[in-house]
Amino acid sequence: MLLKDTLVRPIVTEKSTSFLGSDSVYAFEVSVDADKNRIKRAIESFYGVRVETVHTMVVRGKVKRFGRHFGKRKNWKKAYVTLADGETINVFA
Repeated sequence: MLLKDTLVRPIVTEKSTSFLGSDSVYAFEVSVDADKNRIKRAIESFYGVRVETVHTMVVRGKVKRFGRHFGKRKNWKKAYVTLADGETINVFA
């Protein structure tokens, strides 16, 4: 897998921007088979910042109704990335 296939999108929600309480923590949707080292390398090369820690979690897909049938949304992986002091990412640009 290439580094460009690792990052899917930044997650810009109220919880991810203000609840984490720090400007140096960012949330990203990443590929399900990406590990912490690959996520760290992808963010450092794409955004040009230094990454201190990466915390990942798998978000399980919900069971939903589609008419009279039931289906399941796909599982996806979320990564919380803590940057080094003084580093920032402009995710709104």
